[in-house]
Amino acid sequence: MTSSPSLLIAGCGDVGCRLASRMRAAGWRVHGLRRNADALPAGVRPVAADLTAAECPRAWPEGPLDYLVYSAAASRHDEAGYRATYVDGLHNLLGWLAARGQRPRRLLFVSSSGVYGQDAGEWVDEDSPAEAAGFSARIMREAERLALGSGHPASVVRLAGIYGPDREWLLRQVREGRRVRREPPLYANRIHAEDAAGLLACLLEAAARGERLADCYLGVDDEPAPLHEVVDWLRALLGVRHWSAQEEIRRTGSKRCRNARARALGWIPRYPSYREGYAALLDAGERS
Repeated sequence: MTSSPSLLIAGCGDVGCRLASRMRAAGWRVHGLRRNADALPAGVRPVAADLTAAECPRAWPEGPLDYLVYSAAASRHDEAGYRATYVDGLHNLLGWLAARGQRPRRLLFVSSSGVYGQDAGEWVDEDSPAEAAGFSARIMREAERLALGSGHPASVVRLAGIYGPDREWLLRQVREGRRVRREPPLYANRIHAEDAAGLLACLLEAAARGERLADCYLGVDDEPAPLHEVVDWLRALLGVRHWSAQEEIRRTGSKRCRNARARALGWIPRYPSYREGYAALLDAGERS
């Protein structure tokens, strides 16, 4: 391409804003779609819109859109909320593209590793069965199929548990002294928000170079780990000595996700394990 690629990030929240800043720095023209467009990074072209509303936003970008990232987050965590955000929202967006004759070179749909239902510590990759039974997983798989069947070249990016600034649920649980089951171990997978944005940037840059992308990528760090090991490490780092009488930290599933496909494309996580990621997060908190 001779001109700067154009990108629309639909659902430009935390990860989307991090991605927008990266692509702006690389010379891309970036449009960010979100309800509160005032929260977008400097230089990102605002598209104030609600993806769950059928009417196309007035500020819709003119001209071609080379790339599209759908990274919406449900504001309601019930079945209706998930369907409105991930299926209906994507359906609306595809309709807006069609109405304006815009055909992106690549659509990236941000999904979740929660679509996998494995719960005995199995290793999973992009070709493993994704058959989790909960409504969130069912709806996310439906949205994935919609993206892949949209008529646009598309890839699904299944992100593991995102953590980072303002995503400190586990740190709060550890500070409260919550326990976690040790036997059998509960394997957890995670990715720092900055690495999630970095993976999406890597995929966009590869597509812009003309590389052939797969239909699906797992976004996860290098080291899935038993949750009790993570908790023990954080307790030591934080100096937590007490145990709470409250119930244990709960989570569903226990699996170990591989990131080999993403790494083969050239993606290298800045925070390869929970140690680097949480250490950086806590260090930033101490400085702020």
